[in-house]
Formats: sequence, C-alpha cells, structure tokens
Amino acid sequence: MKKRLISAIVMLLIFIPVLMLGGISYAILMAILAFCSLYELLKIREKVKTLPAVVELFAYILVAFFTMNNYSTSDTFYMLDYRLMAILILVNLSPLVFINDKDKYGINDALFLIGATLFIGLTFNLLVLLRSYSLNYVIYIFLITIFTDTFAYITGKYIGRRPLAPKISPKKTIEGTIGGSAMATIVATLFFNSVIPSSISLSMTIFMTIVLSLLGQLGDLVFSFIKREYGRKDFSNIIPGHGGILDRLDSIIFVALGFIIFITII
Repeated sequence: MKKRLISAIVMLLIFIPVLMLGGISYAILMAILAFCSLYELLKIREKVKTLPAVVELFAYILVAFFTMNNYSTSDTFYMLDYRLMAILILVNLSPLVFINDKDKYGINDALFLIGATLFIGLTFNLLVLLRSYSLNYVIYIFLITIFTDTFAYITGKYIGRRPLAPKISPKKTIEGTIGGSAMATIVATLFFNSVIPSSISLSMTIFMTIVLSLLGQLGDLVFSFIKREYGRKDFSNIIPGHGGILDRLDSIIFVALGFIIFITII
C-alpha cells in the first residue's frame, strides 16, 4: 500500500505540471508513455514469440513519431501522416522475405506489429491533440475516468451483487458499473457545461458523458481480456504497486477514443 501511494504521488508530481504546461513537453511525455505501452504489448506477447530486435526497434521509433505528429495543432480533426503509414507497412512486411522463416517472423507477427504500433501511436497522439486544442478537454476525460473507476469500486464493494463479466474480471459488478457511471456523469457534466465553451446542449453532454463512462469500463475489460489471454496479472511492473502504463491508462484510452468521435460530429 505504501509503495502504491508513493508511486501515485510521484506520477502526479510529474504529470500535472507537464499537463498544465502543454506543448512540446507534454508531447514528449506522451511519446515516452507510448514507447512504454508498446514495450508492454510486445513483452506480454513474448510468451508466444520473441520478435527480431531490428523489427522491434523500428516499431519503437515509429510509435514515437506517430505520437508526436501534429503536436502543436489546434484542430480536433486528426491529420494522418501517410508517410508514417507507408514506412510502418514497409518495415514490417519487407522482413518476411528476408527472414523467410515463419517460426522467427511470420505474417501474423507483422500484422500484430502494424496494429500495435498504430493503436498505441494514434491513441497517444490523440491525447496530445486534445491537449493542444484545450486543457479542459483532457481534464474532462480524466474526471470521467477517475470518478467512474473510484465509484464503480465503492458501489461494487458495498452493494454489488451481479457480476458484469465474471470470466474476464470477476470482481466487477453491474451495480458498480451503474454507480461509477452515475457519479462520473454528474461531476464531468457539471465541469463540461461550466468550464468548456460549447454549443452542445445539456442533454447531449449528459448522454455523451454516460457513453464515455461506459466506454472507459469497456476499455478496462478489453485490456483485462488481453492480459488473461497471455496469462498475466499486469502488463508490466514499470510503476511499483500499480503494474504497467496500460494498467493505468486502459480506461482513459477508450474514453479518449470515444470523445474524439463525439466532439467532431456534434
């Protein structure tokens, strides 16, 4: 418990000032987190196969470039860099010919690397993009995640009876899901309508926040499923007492993905 608390304080002392500062410092922090997240995905898969070091190296380099792409823009419409896409595809598919051994590096490995690099790179780039547009957008996302997780745990602990997904996460309950989403909706909606200038109606803000809260809990379950698939409790032990980067950001990733859809169509 002490180790977990110390780690949380250190993370906050690093993250909050960088978040407030924004700009290149925030983009660099996101690139570091993206690098660590990709590392966790690749290492958790080592149970199946260890990939060639050179191919992994290119994946790490590309995920950093994806994350930093358009870091200073104030446009919420993502501008995909097709040069990065082309390089990603070429550097992952070309080695199939030269290695010519599916036991060392096959098509499934190449597609996994392409997907993992794109998923991590674009997701963390999205967090950079939202911060460039508005600090309050990022705060809104974190409020949803924090209050959903906290009150889902509290509600589930005291009145939770019906399991939500027993094969994936036995401790999560339907009551916890409802309680977490309800509290997150109240707090995050009040923040959004009070602080963020927007033409979005109150009813739409409530609807959006409910959906994003549920998406956050879905993200938690998706990443729990991945860990169970590979027989792991945590993605890594990078953060003492907390596990890995993806263990901490699983819900935030899905909330951010959902938010960019809402904010660009309503």
